[in-house]
Amino acid sequence: MTGFASAAGRGPLVALSLPRHRHQLLYWHWSTPGRIRSHAAAVVTLACCLAALTAVLAGQLHEEFGAIGQTDAPEADATTGLYFALNDMDAQVANVLMVGGEPALAVTKAKNLAIYATDRSTASRDLERATAAEADNAAAQRELSLVLDRIGQYEALAADAQLAAQQAHGAGGRAPASAVRYFQQATDLMQTGILPSVESLANVSAARLDTAYQGGRRAAVSGIVLAVVVGLLLAGTLVTLQLYLAARFRRLLNPALATATVLVLVFVAVTVDRLGAESGQLKVARQDSFGSIQALGLARAVSYNANADESRYLADPGRAGRYQQAFLSKSQQIANVGPVTISGYDAALAADIKAYQRDNADVRFGGYLGAEFRNITFPGERQAAVATLLAFQRYERDDRTMRALANHSLTAAVAYDTGTALSQSDGAFNQYDAALSSVIAVNSAAFTTAVTEGENGTASWYLALAALAGLLVAALTYAGVRRRLGEYR
Repeated sequence: MTGFASAAGRGPLVALSLPRHRHQLLYWHWSTPGRIRSHAAAVVTLACCLAALTAVLAGQLHEEFGAIGQTDAPEADATTGLYFALNDMDAQVANVLMVGGEPALAVTKAKNLAIYATDRSTASRDLERATAAEADNAAAQRELSLVLDRIGQYEALAADAQLAAQQAHGAGGRAPASAVRYFQQATDLMQTGILPSVESLANVSAARLDTAYQGGRRAAVSGIVLAVVVGLLLAGTLVTLQLYLAARFRRLLNPALATATVLVLVFVAVTVDRLGAESGQLKVARQDSFGSIQALGLARAVSYNANADESRYLADPGRAGRYQQAFLSKSQQIANVGPVTISGYDAALAADIKAYQRDNADVRFGGYLGAEFRNITFPGERQAAVATLLAFQRYERDDRTMRALANHSLTAAVAYDTGTALSQSDGAFNQYDAALSSVIAVNSAAFTTAVTEGENGTASWYLALAALAGLLVAALTYAGVRRRLGEYR
């Protein structure tokens, strides 16, 4: 009996002593203080997660805006500017040869040479910018080096053409055969060897900008979803804690926890609104404004090349048909009206313009101007775009007048082509170019504003706000549970 009693007596003692540690853990988790502490810890953890998530998203969006505004857009602008400057260099050489030694056009010739020199400087500067921007891209560096070499070859051929024309003292539109041969080599090199390489670099720059834009948009959209999910979990945890305290301590309201809940909901609403606004600014920067800037910038470069085709048409009779077709091809790049000949282009363009004037949603023409008319967004942009389209239409009609004059008097055609009066070809082109530049200016201003506001919306003050919100929620949670926990000491 003694042994049995002893064993029996020891049994309960062993049973009580073995699980004591486990019992303490269970008490910690499932007792009232344990539950309060667990809920409070969950609130603080989720508050920190929400603050950290907001800070990371804001930082990423700030970087994307910085990349778009300070790196990607300037890169694309440099390559587009280079494309334009090179096109205009070739145009001015054609103009110089077309004018020849005509005394009456000496002022025009001097102006053409001055513009050529300016274009050379612009091209050199843009080439340096593009080279610096692509410092880490070996393939782009090789392409730019090749472009630089070919520009040197082009300038040598252009100089030979001008020297040969100067020595011959030819009349307007009558460049000597030697000058024409040099110019043919120069313009062929520009059109087939230089400009395609620059255009491909411009496409690479645009693709890099698109990558930054898509990354920012994804960050904004996913950030909204995550902020809502984490914010609702945090608010739900706070509400659960308040309900538990209300049931356990018979107090209907915990002011500190209620304030923390409201703060969380307000902060989530502000974050969602801010991320939505940032996504909107990204769209304005890339699609609404820079998309138009890019299309219109290329339209301007192609327009100058088309204008040079008129000079080539007059200066190089042996290739007149080729240059006339090149002019039509470039006109279609600017405003595509479907498969027409040069004699049918004006009627087709007029029909598309009338359709648009009846209904602004009916944009039938394509090309660069078509892309712009499908992307009109900002105040004053439609008016400027319509003025550009009508100025382009007048310039096209003047081109037909110039070709008709060339069939009867080459001298008259040259004078008309180089004339700067509103009723002459160059005057109409200058009007069109000014109108086109005004549309670009509208979009450039909108782009700058969007990038600036986007960067400001994700600046350091917003990161500080996120941190402050997290700290306030944690502090209010501590204040809300401290007195209740004090009752168990």
